[in-house]
Amino acid sequence: VQLQASGGGLVQPGGSLKLSCAASGSIFSINVMGWYRQAPGKQRELVAVIITGGTTNYAESVKGRFTISRDNAKNTVYLQMNGLKPEDTAVYYCNARIVGRWYETARDYWGQGTLVTVSS
Repeated sequence: VQLQASGGGLVQPGGSLKLSCAASGSIFSINVMGWYRQAPGKQRELVAVIITGGTTNYAESVKGRFTISRDNAKNTVYLQMNGLKPEDTAVYYCNARIVGRWYETARDYWGQGTLVTVSS
């Protein structure tokens, strides 16, 4: 199983970006998909998660600005980021809890990270 993230880049404050992360490989089911971020000198933190039924959870710092969604048919999770601030600058990692084969237990997988820089 692999997670491939894309969509990062440089954006001015107040701008928008949309991140995508596609899971591929032997996948029986995906329970949770989410986004985390790690800024320089800081620990990795949760940004947003979405479970199979569509329930979402966001970090307080991004509520009202970021929207997480998923396309179950494509095994893909998205993060629409609006109203970006310099403090949103970080490497963003996608995460998914995946059952590879029906008889296996779920395990966590991580994407490679995509850099988001918010600067004028």
